[in-house]
Amino acid sequence: MKLVSWKFLAMSMVAAGMISFTSCDDDEENNVTPTPDPDPTPETPTEYKLEGEITSDLTLEAGETYTLSGGVHVKSGATLNIPEGTKIVAVYDDVVDYILVEQGAKINANGTAENPIVMTCDREEPGSWGGLHLCGYAHTNAAGGVGSSEIGSATYGGDDDADNSGTLRYVRMEYTGYAFDEEHESNGISFYGVGNGTTVEYVQAYKGSDDGFEFFGGSVNIKHAVVTSCSDDSFDWTEGWNGKGQFLVAYQEAESSVGYACDCLMECDNNGTDFAATPVAHPVLANVTLIGNGGEEQGVRLRAGTQVELYNALISGKPAPLTVETTETENALADGTSKLVNVALSGELTSENNIYTNDMFAAGEGNLTDQTFEYSDLYIGTVEGGSTVEDPFFESAPYKGAVSADNNWTSGWTL
Repeated sequence: MKLVSWKFLAMSMVAAGMISFTSCDDDEENNVTPTPDPDPTPETPTEYKLEGEITSDLTLEAGETYTLSGGVHVKSGATLNIPEGTKIVAVYDDVVDYILVEQGAKINANGTAENPIVMTCDREEPGSWGGLHLCGYAHTNAAGGVGSSEIGSATYGGDDDADNSGTLRYVRMEYTGYAFDEEHESNGISFYGVGNGTTVEYVQAYKGSDDGFEFFGGSVNIKHAVVTSCSDDSFDWTEGWNGKGQFLVAYQEAESSVGYACDCLMECDNNGTDFAATPVAHPVLANVTLIGNGGEEQGVRLRAGTQVELYNALISGKPAPLTVETTETENALADGTSKLVNVALSGELTSENNIYTNDMFAAGEGNLTDQTFEYSDLYIGTVEGGSTVEDPFFESAPYKGAVSADNNWTSGWTL
């Protein structure tokens, strides 16, 4: 029987910095316990565990399955290397499991389409474990220019937007989203002040009970990302995130089939308590497919002073597919600081203050309202008419949508 009250106690201790880890002797330096038997027998199979603090470089065994126990912190100066085909399984018990990469540390998780890296839980239900958290030295517009991670209480923020927290490539996150109170939640992957020296591509968040991917400031870029049926927002940004993204998919199952209602496809803030905080959130995103499941929530919700450049997007499945809120956000759209170009909606844009209206949106380059889209395999399909973003990060993909029929980059490694 799983006692939730113990989980609340354990995570409260984490947030307060009360949990300590027993120091390892030389044999336990790499946090793999017990040391793998070089010639295991069927009676004593090798067990691979990932636990405690990682204080020096650690490389996991390719293709093996590791049990994740408690909060694993990768400390400054250390790198956690995860080869292709490795699986990390959290144990659902009275301790919350998560991986946190602190400032000055790195994670290099290099999977392949044929052999992705999977991080999951032995309880295959949303909200079962605490996910992956990266903390960097890039900017945040939180008060004082620094912040503390929602899980693990690790510091993030600084002035190095080129900071490098490592590589995430072909990584699938499953059943994340554990929350121990209303303020402390765990997304699939949380990016805290992560710099654009970090590589993030071919990543999926699958059936989490909080956000799929959330950006707290920073300048990290993301390419080829899928969020599937996460109950809160699929993509979420705040605190001045100004990275780039291309080929982004969010798909939400209907409540009748998945058992819960999902929130926004994108929830987009500059700063929830200071709409004009600087640096102002201003991501540039292209080739986006966002498909909702009905319900009462918005599709893309631009608010709290955020700016954005959004190109080549398809947004459907929500009663209000695109909403704009707060004076700062609407002014940036009206004066051209923010851009919505080649964006197609299943309905119309909704404006809180009528500074930037649906008529203004519909008059924009390539924008369409009240459209019907056809997809195969949930989200495969594009619409003619797109633009190429003049930036070396972006590939030429002059169509609306993220996954074309002749290039299904999600095949083989996603659920």
